[in-house]
Amino acid sequence: PQVVERCVAAAGYSVGEFAALVFAGALGFAEALYAVKVRAEAMQKASEAVPSGMLSVVGRREANYKFACLEARKHCESLGIENPVCTVSNYLFPDSRVIAGHLQALEFLQENARKYYFKRTKMLPVSGAFHTRLMEPAVEPLAEVLKSIDIQKPLFCVYSNVDGKKYMHSKHIQKLLVKQVVSPVLWEQTMHSVYERKQGTEFPYTYEVGPGNQLGAILKQCNLKAWKQYKHVDALEDEEAAET
Repeated sequence: PQVVERCVAAAGYSVGEFAALVFAGALGFAEALYAVKVRAEAMQKASEAVPSGMLSVVGRREANYKFACLEARKHCESLGIENPVCTVSNYLFPDSRVIAGHLQALEFLQENARKYYFKRTKMLPVSGAFHTRLMEPAVEPLAEVLKSIDIQKPLFCVYSNVDGKKYMHSKHIQKLLVKQVVSPVLWEQTMHSVYERKQGTEFPYTYEVGPGNQLGAILKQCNLKAWKQYKHVDALEDEEAAET
């Protein structure tokens, strides 16, 4: 209980941003759940319209992701694809990105990985190019739902995926949650914002709540000192322990 009372900041990765806002008192749980449902259904529908996906990339220091994406788009144009999409959709940690867009672009990047100094590439098990303009059809349905929801100013700082900065007020939350659907997740930048402090200042305790510890692994790559104060809390395990 005292950890919750002393909480000074929260952030959520992609759809996890809704959970962070519920935790901070900005959104009601039931309303947020409904918004997430509408968001998921609209994004799935957008995914079905274009064969697209997401490619996890670990690059060398020489890797130029923008140039690689530009050449992948040119490749798609040579195949007759109009206005192809291939862009960084998730900034994870130094030298690690997720690139999303048309499947043909992602296949091109995999085939030419060595040329672009990509050490490792892996297609993610998702149905579409999330956090790119291919998700534009999902914007309006989510915007309409959020207009009908009572959004409060968070009780403590919540950081946005869109710009890595703190949410300022309820209208700001409404605007950026919609923008997040078609904008890259700036998680690496968010980690720098959250843990920025004067030299010699202690880092706060960090808790990752939910299944898996992927965000902890990313934090370790972004800020080793902050990671040393990190703990993982699996909500399902806690529920099972309470039942027994």
